[in-house]
Amino acid sequence: MAKILVVDDETRLVMLLKSALESQGHQVDGAHSGQDALDLVKENKYDIVLTDLHMEPVDGMAVVVGVKDNSPDTEIIVLTAYGEVESAVKCMQAGACHYMTKPVNFTDVAAMVKKFARVGELTRENRSLKLAVAVLNVGENIIGEAAATEKMREMIGRVAPSEATVLIRGESGTGKEITARAIHNASARREGPFVAVNCAAIAESLLESELFGYRKGAFTGADADREGLFEAARGGTLFLDEIGEAPMAVQAKLLRVLEERKINRVGDPRETDVDVRIIAATNRPLEDAIAQKTFREDLYYRLLVFPLDVPSLRDRTDDIAMLAAHFMKQFGRRQKKLSAKTITGLRAYSWPGNIRELRNLIERAHILAGPGKIEDEHVMLNVAGATSAVRTENSLGGDLNLDNNARRLITAALDRAGGNKSQAAQMLGITRRTLYSRLKLLGMDDDPGQ
Repeated sequence: MAKILVVDDETRLVMLLKSALESQGHQVDGAHSGQDALDLVKENKYDIVLTDLHMEPVDGMAVVVGVKDNSPDTEIIVLTAYGEVESAVKCMQAGACHYMTKPVNFTDVAAMVKKFARVGELTRENRSLKLAVAVLNVGENIIGEAAATEKMREMIGRVAPSEATVLIRGESGTGKEITARAIHNASARREGPFVAVNCAAIAESLLESELFGYRKGAFTGADADREGLFEAARGGTLFLDEIGEAPMAVQAKLLRVLEERKINRVGDPRETDVDVRIIAATNRPLEDAIAQKTFREDLYYRLLVFPLDVPSLRDRTDDIAMLAAHFMKQFGRRQKKLSAKTITGLRAYSWPGNIRELRNLIERAHILAGPGKIEDEHVMLNVAGATSAVRTENSLGGDLNLDNNARRLITAALDRAGGNKSQAAQMLGITRRTLYSRLKLLGMDDDPGQ
């Protein structure tokens, strides 16, 4: 049986409809004003809403819009007086499924409720089946069968159907955005937009207006109202990459969104509700940023509802052959695999740039090989330093200290770029702001040689 809300400012009609529908086994709530109805739909999930059209100050149209905003699957039947067909049609355009004229026949109402209760049930079953299929196919763009990859795919399948905020953690180049897309594609929001923004790639002065939008006249150049990315992602997912690079002022507003699901455009005192799932990502430990007082601890715990760690390529070397084949296919090569010697050498490499570095390597080999087959000599590793063909020994020797090797890579990139930090960051596959953060973290920011 269905859960139903009856809305009418005629108390007697609400009582009669409630009694008639409860006698059919339905669970029925009554509301005597449009505002009461809007308050109830925020707290309860209804299968069907029957609402009068003429109520003051909140009328039936406002109820239709409010119900659909809160619960798109709820079926709405509008009760109208004779001669209000035009208004009823507008309600149907706003999301109502049917209208009935007053005075109502209780038998007809019961039959109509039974019909649309079944329609809603079939719609939900269909959506559940589609979601189940999406979860079964979760991570279809995540290539590989290594244990670490399968574990990540399993975790994506568990969190995707929920509305939980996800914090994706992993080194640069591991595929955090692909992971976020996999979560979105296996969620109930998959038909909505997936909007991605790199918090480190946008100037601090612009990030707030990009995310939250702005009102005309809010600042110089704001010559018209503009919605931000939170509003653009309505009904879908907003992916905040490199969240640790967001300035503190933006962090404060992000915290409010996570707590209240409301935003204010820059320069606008009015609040706007947002219907969006947030997935954030970081390539550095946010705990360190908290200790350095550059990241809010309360925001960290709001984001940490479901942490998801993306493994480095070093931890999933069994996937290298499949990933290489995938990239060769992307570049249009008929060649399906690299030689066993080449794969052995690739598995022995440390992969500081992770999957992004592997893709660059395959693209470079594709160019060097031309129309011919990619051979061992075409697969060049460690191009940030001295170029060499793929080899089986670990290019880092016996030193596996992460900080030491980070210093070595940054120093090599800066030397190769002639001290230009923007070029060095590009070589390293990170943003200029992230490079500055790494330099400071490693105590290299005051080095006159840098």
